[in-house]
Amino acid sequence: MTYEFILPDMSCGHCVAAITEAVQQADPAATLAINREAKSAQVDSQLPRETLVAVLTEAGYPPAAAA
Repeated sequence: MTYEFILPDMSCGHCVAAITEAVQQADPAATLAINREAKSAQVDSQLPRETLVAVLTEAGYPPAAAA
């Protein structure tokens, strides 16, 4: 499944690397497309959305609530 997340706390290349590492530790097969300017990430993963939210939150980048 592909999920889109808005990550308001993402601001730099280090953030992108930390997010990528956290997701890929949880799901090594996951792929990410990150747009730093839009503060968004598309994650293609077999993990459920709730698990990815927990992974991102633990990494320090909690997704914004869906509008």
